[in-house]
Amino acid sequence: MEKESLFDHATWGTLDGFIRELPEPVKLVVWGETDASLGEREALRLGEKLAERYEIVTFEQRPRRENYDYYPVMGIMRLDGEEEIDNGVRLIGLPAGYQINSLVGAIQAVSFRGSRLEGRTRIQLSRLPADVRLDIEVFTSAESEEGPLVATLAAGMAAASPQIRAFLIAADVFPQAALRYSVRTIPHTVIDGRVHIQGVLDEDAMLKQLGRALK
Repeated sequence: MEKESLFDHATWGTLDGFIRELPEPVKLVVWGETDASLGEREALRLGEKLAERYEIVTFEQRPRRENYDYYPVMGIMRLDGEEEIDNGVRLIGLPAGYQINSLVGAIQAVSFRGSRLEGRTRIQLSRLPADVRLDIEVFTSAESEEGPLVATLAAGMAAASPQIRAFLIAADVFPQAALRYSVRTIPHTVIDGRVHIQGVLDEDAMLKQLGRALK
């Protein structure tokens, strides 16, 4: 018996419009085990199906890692020939509902190398000190329409700067992660574990918050 399709026809059509127009190939890496949890099993199936449907997407399963607290973890890498370029873009949890838009936004951000950010944003990011490392954690949910806006912005900044990593976290799947930061509203962004922002923010606002985290 054939497994139930991951998405309906309309959703696949929307994905087609975005993914088939990617400028550079991407690799989806899923850390997880098929026999560990339903979420991991479905995330692996998602990666496989996307790679089957789109020539520009490849997929790889990797075993669980000791330094990851929650699974599944999906990483989005850019491919330069056979070289894998890891911009530090991660989705924590199986994308569902509006989080599918976060996945698509992250894939686009990596494939476009963050070039969809405004020019002045990319210039400011390029001026970050080489020894700086900033983590942007974006808490979203399947029901949050605004979540993908912040998630895509964070992924774009990670794709544009080697000093930034982006973690897009499904707070409805992992409430314990949200509890750790006392997250009560979605979307909620945490920079470097210290700077908290509620709601949607644009590029200028995100840059200001990155500046706060550096002080």
